[in-house]
Amino acid sequence: MTKTTVRGRRWMPRPLRVLRNRWFGSLQLRVVASTVVVSLIVVILTGTLLVSRIRTGLLETKVKNSVAEATSGVRSAQQLADSSDLTQQAGAGQLIDQISTELSNRAGSPPLYDVLLLANPGSGTTTVPERRSGAIEEASIPEQLRIAVEQQKALAYSYTKIRYADGSSGPGLAVGAPLVIPNLGTYELFYVYSTQSEQRTLDLVQSSSAFAGIILVILLAFIIGFVTRLVLKPVRIAADVAERLAAGRLEERMRVRGEDELARLATAFNSMAGNIKQQIRQLEALSRIQRRFVADVSHELRTPLTTIRMASDLIYENKDELDPATSRSAELLTEQLDRFEELFTELLEISRFDSGQAILDAEGVDLRMLAERVINAAAPLAQAKGSVVSFNQPDQPCLADMDAVRIERVIRNLVVNAIEHGDGKPIVVTIGADDQAVAVSVRDHGVGLRPGEASLVFNRFWRSDPSRARTIGGSGLGLSIALEDARLHGGWLEAWGQPARGAVFRLTLPRKVGTVLQGSPVELEPAVRAVTSEEKSS
Repeated sequence: MTKTTVRGRRWMPRPLRVLRNRWFGSLQLRVVASTVVVSLIVVILTGTLLVSRIRTGLLETKVKNSVAEATSGVRSAQQLADSSDLTQQAGAGQLIDQISTELSNRAGSPPLYDVLLLANPGSGTTTVPERRSGAIEEASIPEQLRIAVEQQKALAYSYTKIRYADGSSGPGLAVGAPLVIPNLGTYELFYVYSTQSEQRTLDLVQSSSAFAGIILVILLAFIIGFVTRLVLKPVRIAADVAERLAAGRLEERMRVRGEDELARLATAFNSMAGNIKQQIRQLEALSRIQRRFVADVSHELRTPLTTIRMASDLIYENKDELDPATSRSAELLTEQLDRFEELFTELLEISRFDSGQAILDAEGVDLRMLAERVINAAAPLAQAKGSVVSFNQPDQPCLADMDAVRIERVIRNLVVNAIEHGDGKPIVVTIGADDQAVAVSVRDHGVGLRPGEASLVFNRFWRSDPSRARTIGGSGLGLSIALEDARLHGGWLEAWGQPARGAVFRLTLPRKVGTVLQGSPVELEPAVRAVTSEEKSS
């Protein structure tokens, strides 16, 4: 998990954060939710397709039967009109009534359709009679259908909204065709069929499909939940046992039931736990031996080292009375004893971290004071190397709970390393603070770090260039110890570098011990500065 991600979650609303944690923390929830979503999509698609097919089938059957019945009715009406001896307009009403009555009687009881016999708008006659059966309104016939019948001179149909005289309405199908009546002109004969029963059937199918789909999805959710719970139960048990093992309860084991895959999982887990326990016991034994060895060696070495130091100091104090070769040997002996004591001290410190015996003596300390003390102490070395150390610090105190001895050692290590590898270029020490943390960064402009070396620099005894001469010595343990000191405080020690651009080391500490860091008040990677034309020319 990156620091940016943690910082982003910090500002996430609590309900969303709880939901997100619940989602990513429960495999069963993700399986059930995914199954429900996929099942819901399948049910919706299947239901939509089923209802569409049923709708198409019902309406196609309705249209087919209605057109066939209307065709037969129009043919019968035309035959009746052609065979009638009412050739005068005065008897036209009787003929129209006869045709309308004949067609209406064929509708049955209750009627399957209504009939409208309307004059063609383009006939130019205004005195011709019109008839309609039932209480249907002329507005039930769509204008587009009347135009189609008039222009095509053939049978046509259209879905419509049937309007009744009492103000009610309903879905329907209108089928129309021209009807030629001698001496009267062309009429338009319309059959209007109600599709209310088909609509009720479709509504029933839709509601039934929706209800069945919901029941199916709920049942699938319960079934998948039960199955995943059954399958994941051993996994949860294994996770609980693993957590207890991680907490140090090495006797915890899973219960083996049956001979299936889950039983094999439990058996393999128990075998793994047994091997881990055995390895931990061996490591504990080796750790005890190591601690005893370090304690014995430190005790045995400290006495002769102290004796050698006393003798070396005595010789060094009187080196002016010795011949040049012996005097130089006394100087080299003192220098190497200093390096040996430094290495000896660092090895003891590393052994304390490895054995978990490092102690944090934290108190409120101003980080600026420690950095200033280190810079002042390193001033002679910086002057000898030709580097200028600049110090950027805020005006307000940068107080935090820390072990002053350990943190001062970390800063000293960073500053001395920057001076040593800075190639005589400026060194910048920057202090920063916010409500949660304090930080110090040390920036040099020397050889820098190659890609991938920013993490390797904290490895024990690692050097970027093993052949490079070291002017002030060093064991290769300084940054390793500094990293352990930072971790002991719950802080970060990070590095950045690029070849020929130098390197930056940043130490970030929480203001209160035990606080989880969310970020650092000091940037690690320096900003890229634009190079002017004057600088390029120089």
